Amino acid sequence: MLKSAACPAFWALPMKASTKMIIFSRQPTSRKTTGMVLLTTLLLLASTYTSALEITQWRFQTSLYTRHWDPSPEHVNHSKLLSLEFDTDNNWLYGFAYFQNSFGQPSQYLYAGRSWKLFNTNWAYVKLTGGLLHGYKKPYEDKIPFNKYGVAPAIVPSIGLRYKRVMAELQILGTAAITVTAGFSFGNKPRKVDAKVEP
Repeated sequence: MLKSAACPAFWALPMKASTKMIIFSRQPTSRKTTGMVLLTTLLLLASTYTSALEITQWRFQTSLYTRHWDPSPEHVNHSKLLSLEFDTDNNWLYGFAYFQNSFGQPSQYLYAGRSWKLFNTNWAYVKLTGGLLHGYKKPYEDKIPFNKYGVAPAIVPSIGLRYKRVMAELQILGTAAITVTAGFSFGNKPRKVDAKVEP
């Protein structure tokens, strides 16, 4: 089993060693192309699906602090995360995040998820997102599981606090690290309520 490093996923499988042929090998290019095609396809599908939904709120977040469970000199402890997500009237959320992974490589996370109130209040919540992670390249492509084609599945649970339009989250990145983020919401719209028909 491989140990994941700073990836928001929980499982890892051994990958086959690549053939060391310089003249005929085009694996890096094909992996990058395949990964971008998969990511673009999912983005288009998500855009088509969400276009029929009512967006009730937008959120912007950035990272403040990252801590690795097992620190290494190779690790970058500031991910420079920028994320944009929105809620819809069906209580689902969708988003896209751009960040530097644990090894300083530009990476992207396209995701969907849901959040739930804690303690029956509006100021505390838990959130769970899942999606596709792209950006872990040589020599670190095997640091996240299922990254054969340059895109890997990811799951990120979070615990959050909010006050009016400001929020902060603690994101758990699998067995690799935790990240603290802060942000704000905008474009808030009231959710639609089905009108009651009087008898």
